[in-house]
Amino acid sequence: MTKHQIYTMSLARVYPLYVTKVEKKGRTKTEVDEIIRWLTGYSQEELEAQLEKQADFETFFAEAPQLNPSRALIKGVVCGVRVEDIEEPTMQEIRYLDKLIDELAKGKAMEKILRK
Repeated sequence: MTKHQIYTMSLARVYPLYVTKVEKKGRTKTEVDEIIRWLTGYSQEELEAQLEKQADFETFFAEAPQLNPSRALIKGVVCGVRVEDIEEPTMQEIRYLDKLIDELAKGKAMEKILRK
């Protein structure tokens, strides 16, 4: 079975799309970074290093210092699929990130996005 192409896609390729999406709705790159750091445990410097080295999504999540245990509270639909029902762990992590970016773009408060 072949891997989904998103696993081998560079986060650095998708990251500007995340930023553009939220900036169109009046949100910021800083908030995107905060969401990614909250989800993965990367520091800002580590996140920037991952982007610079063009890490693919599979590597990015595999090397994440500390996946946030509260990410299990992320519920909802992304690309027509409920994130809580995704069985493949890496795909679920990717969709968690997509869902958080969607919530940011929809104007949700950061406290709610970060499940505080």
